[in-house]
Amino acid sequence: MQFLVFILVYPFLWFISILPFRILYLISDGVYVLLYYVIGYRKKVVDHNLKLVFPNKSELERKLIRKRFYHHLCDMFLEMIKTLSISKKELDERFKILNIEELKRLESLNKSIILMYGHYASWEWSIAIQNYIKFSGYGVYKKLANKYFDKLVRDIRSKFNTSLISTKEIPYVIHNNERKGIKSLTAFISDQSPRLTKDVYWSNFMGIKVPTFIGAERLAKKLDFTIAYLKVNKVKRGFYEAEIIVLAENPKTFKDYQLTEAFNREVEKQIYNAPEYYFWTHKRWKHAKNS
Repeated sequence: MQFLVFILVYPFLWFISILPFRILYLISDGVYVLLYYVIGYRKKVVDHNLKLVFPNKSELERKLIRKRFYHHLCDMFLEMIKTLSISKKELDERFKILNIEELKRLESLNKSIILMYGHYASWEWSIAIQNYIKFSGYGVYKKLANKYFDKLVRDIRSKFNTSLISTKEIPYVIHNNERKGIKSLTAFISDQSPRLTKDVYWSNFMGIKVPTFIGAERLAKKLDFTIAYLKVNKVKRGFYEAEIIVLAENPKTFKDYQLTEAFNREVEKQIYNAPEYYFWTHKRWKHAKNS
């Protein structure tokens, strides 16, 4: 059944991916109408999140953020499909790294790098970073249930020399590389909601107390990796700019959770500045506590 679904859907995805961007965004506009007005995809989740985070904004203000967010969500979904056929040249034109020299400086330290992301703007096209570095590139992701689509996603990333690894694969891959002297850049999307356990770390995020992933910080401190934040901004439709913000070159000198908190503050600043580009459909605050 998984293979049947794949062979039925894949040709459709490929056809969309080879369309010019102007046609792609016309399709995105149509998907927006369907998703927002007809299906109402996760509208309750989005409304709940926006009310929780922006209690002082009016209903009209939150509605405007919500509509802009859904437009962006549809664009990003179509851009993800476009990655199937996008060229290196076109990707570099649409996802620019503003301070490449900082990335190269970090490489010159001869220490592997942890790059933390938020669900903001475009994390899909951040694979463009690999076009500028010598280190082996890895992206931490959650495996897809359909093994054929999972392989497809891995293949797309590997086209730009970035390998995807699951959370279970991290210890083996990273430690094995270090033993062999292979330096790496590993990307973590770290603003998700982790499973609740007795020792989970709670942090204030957007004024709400929530459980927080600390895996990126722990790995950086354990192996003495440089740790940085990738600040991605949407310039206009289909165009993004990213900046490398170093959180620590020597993470072992920082107190526990200090780097995770620094990451949270960076994500918050971007959300407050332009909230429509945050991923409001995910349940970041599902375990929220009254602080």
